[in-house]
Amino acid sequence: MNGKKEIDCGCSRGYPERSWVQFLILRVLYEKPSYGYKVVKLIKDLSEGRHQIKYGTAYTLLRRMEKNNLLISKWEKNKGAPDKRIYRVTRQGARLLKTWLEMIIERKKIMDKVISIYEKYFRDKKIK
Repeated sequence: MNGKKEIDCGCSRGYPERSWVQFLILRVLYEKPSYGYKVVKLIKDLSEGRHQIKYGTAYTLLRRMEKNNLLISKWEKNKGAPDKRIYRVTRQGARLLKTWLEMIIERKKIMDKVISIYEKYFRDKKIK
């Protein structure tokens, strides 16, 4: 990967297309540590409803990501409510998120060029 050390996430070798949900989890937790139920809601909101993760899937991924040192968790006591397991991104998780974001930025440049074909030949035009 361009001379950079690849971070082993225990998922799909650093490709967000194959690990999109894990990427989204890192994305939302990097900004604000949270608990599983809230992570699912934040991802749904971030993706404008396009990614609706089942809670069982989310908790399985959160635990796997913790096992792979991408996240850490700590139980938070709540008076009058169930305790919550709060997940935070580790330094390794932040490095992986940065790598994935850099890859997405590079791919966006390519996509912008591809989209320019649409703008030039297809936008507001009928195909003959």
